[in-house]
Amino acid sequence: MLTIAIIGGGAAGFFAALSAKQHFPDARVCVYEKTSKFLGKVKISGGGRCNVTNATFNKRILSENYPRGEKFLRKAFEQFDAKDTVDWFESRDVALKTYPDQCIFPLSNDSQSIIDCFWYEARKLGVELFTSQGVDAIKRTKNSFQLHFKDSELEVDRVIVTVGGQPKFSGLQWLADIGHQIVSPVPSLFTFNMPQDPIRELMGIVVEKAVVRIEGQKLIGRGPLLITHWGMSGPAILQLSAWGARILAEKEYHCSILVNWLEDEKEEGLRAQIKQISRDHGSKMMSNHNPFPMPNRLWVFLLAKNEIDPSGRWHDLAGKSLNKLVNTLINDRYEVKGKTTFKEEFVTAGGVDLAEIHVNTMESTICPGLFFAGEVMDIDGITGGFNFQSAWTTGFIAGKNVGNLA
Repeated sequence: MLTIAIIGGGAAGFFAALSAKQHFPDARVCVYEKTSKFLGKVKISGGGRCNVTNATFNKRILSENYPRGEKFLRKAFEQFDAKDTVDWFESRDVALKTYPDQCIFPLSNDSQSIIDCFWYEARKLGVELFTSQGVDAIKRTKNSFQLHFKDSELEVDRVIVTVGGQPKFSGLQWLADIGHQIVSPVPSLFTFNMPQDPIRELMGIVVEKAVVRIEGQKLIGRGPLLITHWGMSGPAILQLSAWGARILAEKEYHCSILVNWLEDEKEEGLRAQIKQISRDHGSKMMSNHNPFPMPNRLWVFLLAKNEIDPSGRWHDLAGKSLNKLVNTLINDRYEVKGKTTFKEEFVTAGGVDLAEIHVNTMESTICPGLFFAGEVMDIDGITGGFNFQSAWTTGFIAGKNVGNLA
């Protein structure tokens, strides 16, 4: 009997196990998880709701949401994409709901719905599950693999590695030891700390359409921006942290960011808009007449930041005060000094080099019989269900092919 070991019991590991057992029903499929619980990240993701995928059904556009792995996944999505994910869950009676931002969640708004589905499928197919079984090393023998646990060893025919992203290179050393190149991991998807900055007094305020960039870089993040008690968060910040993961790591998370509170508004258009406001509403107090799509507390804060009297009138805005306000609205500068992990959802840039993985099978190019799925590879997506989608896709492909070797 063919024995298939899946190392790691997270999203990619479970999906790989189900795919392997579905495609090779006579094989023995075992999942080994080093912690005491399976699917821990699935449980907490999306605030406990689990953003299973994104309603981006064009494969090319879907792949563009991955700072690392775009070209690789574009090919992988030919086998299993977001539409396939939706069909997979709905065919197993997990109702899904698509929100205006294209994020797809279980209709129950409870990640337990996804976990229960996986457990039911695993029992039905006969997948064997083992907790508190961390693999310390793996060795290739002539026709099999030896897995080394803390107190035991096990011989298996095939292996799918799905241990997820690791915060340090040392967590992937055992894969380097069998010859794989490891792209050094750095954090992705994190929020920005701004110690002592007065903006933090506005915690809880959201600007729905903002654009943020790192000073001196071309990278941008766009979308809702959330002010927090430690600095800034929200999709605009998380996008920027993902695309700029390596740049920010090199800067040791100390940099300046520039915020356009008015999305893509340019100076010329903004000046024309302000002139029109002065003509039409010149006698109104600036604090009482906020013409911009931002909460009034933020508007008053930005006025005060530029030493503009909130009780002043629009027709009095001119000269240096006008210039400073225009610049602040579209080019507001903040100092970032550190980061915070986003909602316990740890994501890394880095992992096994994609050049050493066959995209059509997820098999190692240097170690036949060894496969990979999920974030252990140098793949990561922005927020919005994209990291789970890459887990489902690569897990499905690995499971589909793991038993095909002669």
